[in-house]
Amino acid sequence: MRHARWIVPVAAVVVLLTGGAIYAERRDPAPAQPGVDTGAPQPVVDGNRLVDQRSDATFVPRGVNWSSFEYACTQGWGMSSLDTLGVGDAANSQAAAIASWGANTVRLPLNQDCWLGTRGAPVSDQFEERTSQGYRHSVDTFVKALNRQGLVVILDLHSRKRIGQPEFGNVAMPDSESLSFWRSVAGEYAGNPSVMFDAFNEPYSRYDATDTLVFDLTWECWRDGGCQAPVEDDQSATDGQMTYPVQGVAAVVAEIRDAGAPQPILLGGLDYANDLSHWLDFAPDDDQLVASFHSYDFKDCNDAKCWDAVLAPIADRVPVLTGELGAKDPADGYVARYLAWADKHEIGSLFWVWADHPTDPMALVRDQAGTPTTYGALARRHLRAAAADDS
Repeated sequence: MRHARWIVPVAAVVVLLTGGAIYAERRDPAPAQPGVDTGAPQPVVDGNRLVDQRSDATFVPRGVNWSSFEYACTQGWGMSSLDTLGVGDAANSQAAAIASWGANTVRLPLNQDCWLGTRGAPVSDQFEERTSQGYRHSVDTFVKALNRQGLVVILDLHSRKRIGQPEFGNVAMPDSESLSFWRSVAGEYAGNPSVMFDAFNEPYSRYDATDTLVFDLTWECWRDGGCQAPVEDDQSATDGQMTYPVQGVAAVVAEIRDAGAPQPILLGGLDYANDLSHWLDFAPDDDQLVASFHSYDFKDCNDAKCWDAVLAPIADRVPVLTGELGAKDPADGYVARYLAWADKHEIGSLFWVWADHPTDPMALVRDQAGTPTTYGALARRHLRAAAADDS
């Protein structure tokens, strides 16, 4: 989402002539992987829905974003907030707390540099030397714990470490090292049918300090890459002079498939995944894609008129998932209105964010044991009601 992440203290057949290539035909979903039982649903794309390949029942992802793997490892106080919980089995206790809310899916934002061991990440301190292997192990421990609780996991390429300082941010689009990230992640989880992949958190255009457009991300570049994006992340000022060559989402999808991973891949659109207006025209040719929409009241596509015009036609052709859902004031009615619309269209939602951040109105919990905030209570009611309806 487009605002600074909170810092924890150190203590589809469609018309083909309007854009690029998309689905020439709708193929059958990927086959089940024999002998693999994770304890969680095994989603595959079948037409415009996700189905659990164990039963062929429709699977609508509903749950939360679990935050901290994307930033703790760059700030030097741990791999994630699991390291600060002070309980014997933090991964399992967190997974159980989330499952108790009725969730069936958890999105895990990850840090590219912490996974790869680039840019000096993960950051060590005087007490512990942290390595990329340790980061991967910590992620995997939590993925397995979540799966054991019946939760599908979405692994999301979310952030990078800033060069020369222990902080993090979100760049505009994937770079060449992002392909290395996905080659590694997809290879690691190709055999886990209860994992999906979110190719890139929030693609966006860039403005300088005078609000002048210095990088205009087009749909062509979103898919094919080749344009030049500023090297600075979205928490750093830029004049657009220093750039890197963008890798498009088609290259990311190809990298995941070349690694042997058949699972569904989420693709967020432009404007921080809030603009899906030409998603159908430019999505790569792959039969296991999910359109990811980030829904916030401070973004342009924030009312039923836009949802009806943009999201509903996409949902008629491919699965749509609300990868992030929140609002400046989540209790003011926006979240409830969006959920009512999304449920009507069988579009799942993942609430932002399961984290104990006292000054963040979008924090779902008051502690990592899962005591809900006012917003969290709304999310829990919705998740439990949906789980009861599905049972």
